[in-house]
Amino acid sequence: MALFDFFMSIIMYFVNHMEKIASYTVEHFVLIAIAILFSLVIWVSVGTAIRNNSGLAKSVLSVGSFIMSVPSIALYGILVSMPGFGLSRKSAVFGLILYAMLPIVRNVYVSLNQVDESILEAAKGMGLSPRQVLFKIQFPLALPVILAGIRVAMVMMVGIATLAVYIGERNLGSLIQQGIVRTHDVMIIVGAIIVSILAFIVDYLLGKVEKLIVSPGLISDMPDMASKKEVA
Repeated sequence: MALFDFFMSIIMYFVNHMEKIASYTVEHFVLIAIAILFSLVIWVSVGTAIRNNSGLAKSVLSVGSFIMSVPSIALYGILVSMPGFGLSRKSAVFGLILYAMLPIVRNVYVSLNQVDESILEAAKGMGLSPRQVLFKIQFPLALPVILAGIRVAMVMMVGIATLAVYIGERNLGSLIQQGIVRTHDVMIIVGAIIVSILAFIVDYLLGKVEKLIVSPGLISDMPDMASKKEVA
């Protein structure tokens, strides 16, 4: 009976605070949307730029691995103390962009280098310029792995964004943070449930996008490309 009452209290909290929950959800999504847009522009460009330089790629990916190992709270604390950042959305967005570095750059670099050399030689033999080979051959063939990296980055952002509440953001992390402060179990659980649902929705929608823009043959042929290629 106690379990049933607790379950009902969660449902009632949803019903009674729907407006606040909706507002937090929108703010959470906006933060992630801004961060992923900047991440795509920056990290896809970086991954493309280092594709022919394994030494530079190793250094860049090492930086990405180091950033990934830094606890989110610590990274946000560092950003807040830096001039020009402080307790602002700028700090929250920049932190998410840094965490997106490794999965996106690694998958772009690996996938572009994994394209069959014979295909590239055939394209060059047909008179395609290096730029045309990149955008007409390599990118289309590498797209499944690149999208996989973007999916990882976005799902990761959904969770990490909750900690941005400690630097001034008002998103779904507010429910969890306020629940901890008030020792309000229902608030914590509601916040965790919505974050999990949002992560699932983001991953599901990106999966649908992948099926729409990528050939099914490419998806089946290149599922674990990132695990096969190592940075020299």
